[in-house]
Amino acid sequence: MSDVNATIQFLATPASLGLMALGTALGVIVGAVPGLTGAMLIALTLPLTFGMSGESALVLLVSMYVGSVSGGLITATLLRMPGTPASIMTTLDGYPLAKRGHPGRALGLGVSASFVGGMISWGFLVLLAKPMADWSVAFGPFEFFALVLMAMVLIASVGGASLSKGLLSGFLGILAAMPGAAPGTGQVRLTFGLHAMDDGFKLLPVLIGLFAVNQIIRDIVHMDEPAESIQVNRRGLFMRLADWKKQGVNMLRSSVIGTWVGILPGIGANIGSVMAYSTARSVSKKPDEFGQGSEEGIVASESANNATVGGALIPLIAVGVPGSVIDAILLGALVLHGLQPGPLLFAEQPKAVYSIMGTMLLANIFMFVFMLLSVNWLAKLASIPRSLLLPVILTFCVVGSFALANRMFDVWVMLGFGLFGFALERLRVPLAPFVIGFVLAPIAEEHLTAGLMQTGGSYLPLVTRPVSLTFCLVAAALLGWTLVRHARGRRRAQSPPT
Repeated sequence: MSDVNATIQFLATPASLGLMALGTALGVIVGAVPGLTGAMLIALTLPLTFGMSGESALVLLVSMYVGSVSGGLITATLLRMPGTPASIMTTLDGYPLAKRGHPGRALGLGVSASFVGGMISWGFLVLLAKPMADWSVAFGPFEFFALVLMAMVLIASVGGASLSKGLLSGFLGILAAMPGAAPGTGQVRLTFGLHAMDDGFKLLPVLIGLFAVNQIIRDIVHMDEPAESIQVNRRGLFMRLADWKKQGVNMLRSSVIGTWVGILPGIGANIGSVMAYSTARSVSKKPDEFGQGSEEGIVASESANNATVGGALIPLIAVGVPGSVIDAILLGALVLHGLQPGPLLFAEQPKAVYSIMGTMLLANIFMFVFMLLSVNWLAKLASIPRSLLLPVILTFCVVGSFALANRMFDVWVMLGFGLFGFALERLRVPLAPFVIGFVLAPIAEEHLTAGLMQTGGSYLPLVTRPVSLTFCLVAAALLGWTLVRHARGRRRAQSPPT
């Protein structure tokens, strides 16, 4: 209880509240600007946190996470351009409702649903993180390897329509993690004689390249594309009691769906939003209105995508497995600040864990208030010329990568992975499997090597220990289900229409 009290006192300081308000506001702003993403913002901010304590850095970064997922609904509703991938489903109904003369109503529903989704997932985070960590603290190296293996199998399910492209992306991520010192033995490999690669590719330049530089290149390519905007009014911005009663079940159901989708490593807020939207449409009394300005559709999408934040933080805190791309960056932030993610985090750094939980609660409140008060101003962000915005962002990319170790090699790595990420997306190869493979491969190798050293090279404990066997069977089942699903989809696509 003393750790909880210490965390409350820490979060109540003006410095912590200021970081929280700043992070949430920046997250909302970045989410509201088409082309900018929360992953990009957090990756760029990470070098700036080196001089902070681990808890202060987490306060800032988690606040940005919460704000960035919410901010995307602004441009999704007013410009028909999802500010973040998580807001794609919001575009389907938010824009038509706004175009019919109810922009305030559309935005109010989205903001309120975002708040409810965030708060419900925060409740699950508080209730589930500690029991899951206590359960996993008894894991040995083979159990951890099997757990990471299960997470890596999800690479096949986050690859979009093409299974082969998803697997290729995951394999390339694993390959990119190989150069440098082997996690288990320390032996240097695949450096091709370049001493700058003795420590491998650092996580930060790779992430900045994949998300920030890649996005800058894409924005330059589409610099001249116009966007049709809608004038904002505040009429209908605040939900009435009748609206809360009408949408309450939808909000609760969608928030629970979003939370549980967020817990699954690597799935992401956009999948949670799609699942909640599809469920809402299937149980709705007016399914024909979906895609035409349905209020139920807006609520389902925004409740779910914000709920994935709390869900994704659960495996990150409890077992050290990232639940989304942004969580992979947060995993890197924990390591950079000397915090060991996983079950020991509760025992060794409880203040860091409670800081994450408290920040998510307060950041959702900040987000709700900030978006309601500044919605008119936020709507104008989309009019910022990209020709002014992109050079500033690129400068931050270069400075952030160089500041990691004061060497130009990391800047070249950042630029190289920016071009690489751009090429992958042009070929419709998803980036999420790449990031999952890059982050999890060293963890899997380290635990497997430790297990083999304990058993003299025997792999039998993978199938003789109940927990590791369970994880392996779940991994096999997930892989089999994904293969069957893709095979059925391919047959349906090839079958002639009747």
